[in-house]
Amino acid sequence: MKLSYRWRTGKHPKPNRKLLTEAMNSAAKLAGLPMNVEWELSVDFVGDRAMAQANNDYVGHVGTTDVITFSYFDADAPVFPGDTAIELFVCTDVAAREGASRPETDGYAGELMLYLVHGLLHSAGEDDLTVSAAQSMRRREQEVLNGLRQRFDFKKIFSN
Repeated sequence: MKLSYRWRTGKHPKPNRKLLTEAMNSAAKLAGLPMNVEWELSVDFVGDRAMAQANNDYVGHVGTTDVITFSYFDADAPVFPGDTAIELFVCTDVAAREGASRPETDGYAGELMLYLVHGLLHSAGEDDLTVSAAQSMRRREQEVLNGLRQRFDFKKIFSN
């Protein structure tokens, strides 16, 4: 897996590229995504305004949100080596607000990792459209995050 990202917000410091790349590779494996073919994960880190626009344009919803996921693993055409297989939009402003209310879960940094993991799990086939599916998704998020916490300090990846 290759990670490419764009940091499209000036409110928060850019992540540590090396640690973010290592963490996302580990997260993709823990999420159960195919690792036997070279594919790209593209992430746009954006603020509220850009996220609200993307949410309206791509999902048809009004307002900002935490993460929007596009997975091409489940598309009609196969993912060829080097193709972008997953695109994520992640809102740093939502992470800052939510993280401030949950400092025990690594605050801002923990929220950003949660959103990234959530998007990867959607790409691996998880959904949260029913109560039972949402419960399963929360369990899987915690499994992946716990696995990542064994290797990574999220606050060293994302400082606020």
